[in-house]
Amino acid sequence: MAASDRMAARGRTAHRERGESAPIPGLALTPPVQRPPRTPVFCGDIAIRIARDGSWHYQGSPIRRKELVCLFASVLTREQDGSYWLITPAERGRIEVEDAPFLAVELFVSTCRGQQILSFRTNVDEVVEAGREHPVRIARDIVTCLPTPYVAVRPGRGTLPIEARIDRSVYYELVALAVPETVHGEAVLGVWSGESFFPLGQADEA
Repeated sequence: MAASDRMAARGRTAHRERGESAPIPGLALTPPVQRPPRTPVFCGDIAIRIARDGSWHYQGSPIRRKELVCLFASVLTREQDGSYWLITPAERGRIEVEDAPFLAVELFVSTCRGQQILSFRTNVDEVVEAGREHPVRIARDIVTCLPTPYVAVRPGRGTLPIEARIDRSVYYELVALAVPETVHGEAVLGVWSGESFFPLGQADEA
């Protein structure tokens, strides 16, 4: 046995006696190289539109595969100026959203430690629990002045959240759960979810 082979054998024996793994010849035990994160390529405007009813369209044609819609929805974000973008590690592009990108289509009511909990399922099967991180708000339609309810699904890249518009039938379920409260000296009707109260309208509008 050559001298180098005898040294390698003694080294392996010593490592075994100490309970260590023997070094692998030719393998440099150096830490991995930390590469800087890749900047996504800017693709400009993408021909994707989310209609008011929550349906997704590409070049004017509806995207019928829900799996594909859910995939796009998972990389959707919102900038501080209110614009919506699809951002992957490789590419980023702006898309058109007519109202809110998601639609809250189902309401779940449960009780936890004596408190009412409201949860919403969106049209992409994402479930959010109304509360401080997912507040419910009521806007007014600029044409009809009718109440238009929204729930925050997740934060955007600025102060504006990504929201789901609450479907009309789900909103009626919320109204059925409404109780009177006084907020800033005004009598309002609203719903509780956990420790958060969300006004739906003034009491005299009932």
